[in-house]
Amino acid sequence: MIYKVLYQKDKIQNPRRETTQTLYLEAPSAVEARALVEKNTPYNIEFIQELSGNFLEYEEKSANFKLTTF
Repeated sequence: MIYKVLYQKDKIQNPRRETTQTLYLEAPSAVEARALVEKNTPYNIEFIQELSGNFLEYEEKSANFKLTTF
């Protein structure tokens, strides 16, 4: 499955919508997607969304869509 992960760059500052960033990754489950991001980055994860069907098609059309690998 492909997951969209919304995150803040670090865990020290309070989250602000204006600084939320996105990465996309492939993982068997949302739990494993979270574990991958937590293991490999200092990011503060806000939300993980599974992408499929029309949602995935829409995101793939975005210029920012790129699967992250660790």
